[in-house]
Amino acid sequence: MHIYNISDVPNSYKRSDYLGIEQIFLGKAAGSNKIYVNIDHIKPNHYSSKYHSHSEQEEFFIILSGSGILRMNDIEYEVIKGDFVAKTAGDGNAHQFFNDGDEILEIMDIGTVETEDICFYPDEDIFLVKSHGESFVFRKEDNVIDWDTDPNLSFFKQ
Repeated sequence: MHIYNISDVPNSYKRSDYLGIEQIFLGKAAGSNKIYVNIDHIKPNHYSSKYHSHSEQEEFFIILSGSGILRMNDIEYEVIKGDFVAKTAGDGNAHQFFNDGDEILEIMDIGTVETEDICFYPDEDIFLVKSHGESFVFRKEDNVIDWDTDPNLSFFKQ
Protein backbone atom coordinates (compact mmCIF):
# COMPACT_ATOMS: atom_id res chain seq x y z
CA MET A 1 0.00 0.00 0.00
CA HIS A 2 1.13 3.52 -0.76
CA ILE A 3 -0.59 6.74 0.30
CA TYR A 4 -0.32 9.42 -2.38
CA ASN A 5 -1.05 13.09 -2.28
CA ILE A 6 -3.02 14.18 -5.33
CA SER A 7 -0.25 16.62 -6.21
CA ASP A 8 2.30 13.77 -6.23
CA VAL A 9 0.51 11.18 -8.39
CA PRO A 10 3.14 9.71 -10.74
CA ASN A 11 2.88 10.71 -14.40
CA SER A 12 2.23 7.07 -15.33
CA TYR A 13 -1.25 7.56 -13.78
CA LYS A 14 -2.02 10.71 -15.79
CA ARG A 15 -3.22 11.17 -19.35
CA SER A 16 -3.51 14.30 -21.46
CA ASP A 17 -5.10 14.31 -24.89
CA TYR A 18 -4.04 16.45 -27.84
CA LEU A 19 -6.03 19.42 -26.47
CA GLY A 20 -4.50 19.14 -23.01
CA ILE A 21 -7.62 17.69 -21.33
CA GLU A 22 -6.18 15.84 -18.38
CA GLN A 23 -7.28 12.78 -16.47
CA ILE A 24 -5.65 11.62 -13.25
CA PHE A 25 -6.27 7.95 -12.44
CA LEU A 26 -6.35 8.00 -8.65
CA GLY A 27 -7.92 4.56 -8.27
CA LYS A 28 -5.24 2.90 -10.38
CA ALA A 29 -2.49 4.77 -8.52
CA ALA A 30 -3.88 3.49 -5.22
CA GLY A 31 -4.21 -0.08 -6.54
CA SER A 32 -7.99 -0.27 -6.91
CA ASN A 33 -9.29 -3.10 -9.13
CA LYS A 34 -13.09 -3.06 -8.92
CA ILE A 35 -13.72 0.70 -8.95
CA TYR A 36 -12.05 3.55 -10.75
CA VAL A 37 -11.59 7.05 -9.37
CA ASN A 38 -10.52 9.70 -11.86
CA ILE A 39 -10.14 13.46 -11.77
CA ASP A 40 -11.09 14.95 -15.14
CA HIS A 41 -10.05 18.47 -16.15
CA ILE A 42 -12.23 19.74 -19.01
CA LYS A 43 -11.16 22.92 -20.79
CA PRO A 44 -13.71 25.66 -21.58
CA ASN A 45 -15.87 24.89 -24.64
CA HIS A 46 -15.02 21.18 -24.57
CA TYR A 47 -16.88 17.98 -23.71
CA SER A 48 -15.95 15.32 -21.18
CA SER A 49 -16.98 12.51 -23.54
CA LYS A 50 -19.46 11.82 -26.26
CA TYR A 51 -23.07 11.53 -25.09
CA HIS A 52 -23.45 7.87 -24.04
CA SER A 53 -24.98 5.31 -21.70
CA HIS A 54 -23.64 2.06 -20.19
CA SER A 55 -25.28 -1.31 -19.75
CA GLU A 56 -23.08 -2.42 -16.82
CA GLN A 57 -20.93 0.45 -15.58
CA GLU A 58 -22.28 2.52 -12.71
CA GLU A 59 -20.87 6.03 -12.30
CA PHE A 60 -20.84 8.84 -9.74
CA PHE A 61 -19.71 12.39 -10.52
CA ILE A 62 -18.94 15.33 -8.25
CA ILE A 63 -17.98 18.79 -9.49
CA LEU A 64 -14.78 19.84 -7.70
CA SER A 65 -14.38 23.24 -9.36
CA GLY A 66 -15.72 25.27 -12.24
CA SER A 67 -19.17 25.04 -13.76
CA GLY A 68 -20.77 23.48 -16.78
CA ILE A 69 -23.69 21.62 -18.26
CA LEU A 70 -24.64 18.01 -17.58
CA ARG A 71 -26.72 16.56 -20.40
CA MET A 72 -28.61 13.53 -19.10
CA ASN A 73 -31.57 11.92 -20.85
CA ASP A 74 -31.59 14.85 -23.31
CA ILE A 75 -32.17 17.35 -20.51
CA GLU A 76 -29.47 19.91 -19.74
CA TYR A 77 -28.67 20.76 -16.12
CA GLU A 78 -26.35 23.50 -14.92
CA VAL A 79 -23.72 22.12 -12.53
CA ILE A 80 -21.41 23.99 -10.16
CA LYS A 81 -18.80 23.15 -7.53
CA GLY A 82 -20.26 20.74 -4.98
CA ASP A 83 -22.98 19.27 -7.24
CA PHE A 84 -22.98 15.48 -7.54
CA VAL A 85 -25.00 12.88 -9.39
CA ALA A 86 -25.08 9.09 -9.76
CA LYS A 87 -25.64 7.33 -13.07
CA THR A 88 -26.83 3.80 -12.40
CA ALA A 89 -26.00 0.90 -14.69
CA GLY A 90 -28.39 -0.32 -17.33
CA ASP A 91 -30.91 2.49 -16.93
CA GLY A 92 -30.38 3.83 -20.45
CA ASN A 93 -29.58 7.31 -19.12
CA ALA A 94 -27.13 8.82 -21.56
CA HIS A 95 -24.84 11.46 -20.08
CA GLN A 96 -22.16 14.00 -20.98
CA PHE A 97 -20.58 17.10 -19.43
CA PHE A 98 -19.82 20.30 -21.34
CA ASN A 99 -17.69 23.11 -19.97
CA ASP A 100 -19.52 26.31 -20.90
CA GLY A 101 -17.52 28.36 -18.37
CA ASP A 102 -14.28 30.30 -18.54
CA GLU A 103 -12.22 28.06 -16.26
CA ILE A 104 -11.34 24.37 -16.07
CA LEU A 105 -14.28 22.14 -15.14
CA GLU A 106 -12.86 19.66 -12.63
CA ILE A 107 -14.91 16.50 -12.10
CA MET A 108 -14.27 13.53 -9.84
CA ASP A 109 -15.54 10.51 -11.78
CA ILE A 110 -16.00 7.30 -9.78
CA GLY A 111 -17.36 4.09 -11.24
CA THR A 112 -17.28 0.35 -11.46
CA VAL A 113 -14.70 -1.38 -13.62
CA GLU A 114 -16.57 -3.64 -16.03
CA THR A 115 -14.90 -6.03 -18.46
CA GLU A 116 -18.24 -6.57 -20.23
CA ASP A 117 -20.24 -3.45 -21.12
CA ILE A 118 -22.30 -1.99 -23.94
CA CYS A 119 -22.05 1.74 -24.47
CA PHE A 120 -24.70 3.36 -26.62
CA TYR A 121 -24.07 6.74 -28.29
CA PRO A 122 -27.59 7.91 -29.21
CA ASP A 123 -26.51 11.04 -31.13
CA GLU A 124 -24.78 8.80 -33.64
CA ASP A 125 -26.75 5.56 -33.24
CA ILE A 126 -23.47 3.81 -32.37
CA PHE A 127 -22.84 0.88 -30.05
CA LEU A 128 -19.47 0.15 -28.45
CA VAL A 129 -19.35 -3.37 -27.07
CA LYS A 130 -16.59 -4.35 -24.63
CA SER A 131 -16.30 -8.10 -24.39
CA HIS A 132 -13.55 -10.64 -23.74
CA GLY A 133 -10.86 -7.97 -23.68
CA GLU A 134 -11.87 -6.53 -27.05
CA SER A 135 -14.05 -3.64 -28.20
CA PHE A 136 -16.43 -3.71 -31.14
CA VAL A 137 -18.10 -0.63 -32.63
CA PHE A 138 -21.15 -0.81 -34.86
CA ARG A 139 -24.28 0.98 -35.99
CA LYS A 140 -27.17 -1.43 -35.73
CA GLU A 141 -25.94 -4.26 -37.95
CA ASP A 142 -22.97 -2.57 -39.64
CA ASN A 143 -19.52 -2.65 -38.11
CA VAL A 144 -17.97 0.84 -38.09
CA ILE A 145 -14.18 0.86 -38.44
CA ASP A 146 -13.29 4.58 -38.78
CA TRP A 147 -15.27 5.96 -35.80
CA ASP A 148 -13.59 7.55 -32.75
CA THR A 149 -14.89 8.23 -29.23
CA ASP A 150 -13.06 11.56 -29.07
CA PRO A 151 -15.67 14.37 -28.89
CA ASN A 152 -13.14 17.07 -29.76
CA LEU A 153 -11.52 15.53 -32.85
CA SER A 154 -13.71 17.65 -35.13
CA PHE A 155 -11.73 20.75 -34.06
CA PHE A 156 -8.74 19.39 -36.00
CA LYS A 157 -10.70 18.27 -39.07
CA GLN A 158 -11.75 21.81 -39.98
